[in-house]
Amino acid sequence: MTTKGRLPPRAVIVSRPSDYEALLLRHGTRAQASFFLATQGQRVEPLLDRHELQQAALHQVSNAVPLHWRRANVPRADLDRFLFEPEDLILAVGQDGLVANVAKYLRNQSVIGLNPSLELFPGVLVRHPPAATRDLLADFERGTLATEERAMVHAELADGSSLLALNEIFVGHRTHQSARYTLGVGEQRERQSSSGVLIATGTGCTGWARSVALRRSGCPELPSPNSKDLVFLVREAWPSRTSGAELVHGLLQEAGNLTIASEMNDGGVCFGDGIESDHLELPYGQVLTIHRAPNSLRLAA
Repeated sequence: MTTKGRLPPRAVIVSRPSDYEALLLRHGTRAQASFFLATQGQRVEPLLDRHELQQAALHQVSNAVPLHWRRANVPRADLDRFLFEPEDLILAVGQDGLVANVAKYLRNQSVIGLNPSLELFPGVLVRHPPAATRDLLADFERGTLATEERAMVHAELADGSSLLALNEIFVGHRTHQSARYTLGVGEQRERQSSSGVLIATGTGCTGWARSVALRRSGCPELPSPNSKDLVFLVREAWPSRTSGAELVHGLLQEAGNLTIASEMNDGGVCFGDGIESDHLELPYGQVLTIHRAPNSLRLAA
């Protein structure tokens, strides 16, 4: 079914393997997985129960997609190889992190976060029950789906290599030893040695950034989830004769940039949303510029 030559919407259902499925990949069979857990004083049944809840949610969401829509199922591991289309509506079924995983591959497509069970996942971003899928898809087709804009953070090197993240960008040493760099915000510059730098969005301020901010005094009020501001937080800056610890937190407003000039001969990295395998290398002399991304996530309210 098309209207004036336009393609019908496509429901793109995104999921990740359950803990039970991941366990089977390592041990081959349920019996072997059960035996391994028993040797550790654990049981396989709770994992199987959670797996069945997730499968039931995926089944319910899939059945709610109208027959005239197109559809695709994308495992999280295949997101970087999947070609999203303008007509897509993304249905992230699982934990909150799935929304962050898919957000960086989108350009103005809307995302509905669907939570298999509030007993499994907090539901900060996957806030809708699977039973609501049919009504949400009808709203989307009518053009009445309520969405909210979530700011994203963008990191770029001079050669054009870049990363996009929904929660936060981390800059530091891949082995978590001291990272050495010069940090710049506006006209301020400081050479630092630290455990790394977090640059977080309002969405990210409900997670890792918040846990860092809670342990320090003088930190600015963190951006709300719908804010366009970013916050930077330097982790455990070490003051010495050659490094400072004054420029350790602050807000980056809409047009603000933060720069990090690496002084790490080896091991310097930048990655987003905790995905260390997808990273930028930061050898000595590389300058990374970080700011709010021009595009944002459109999340179903």
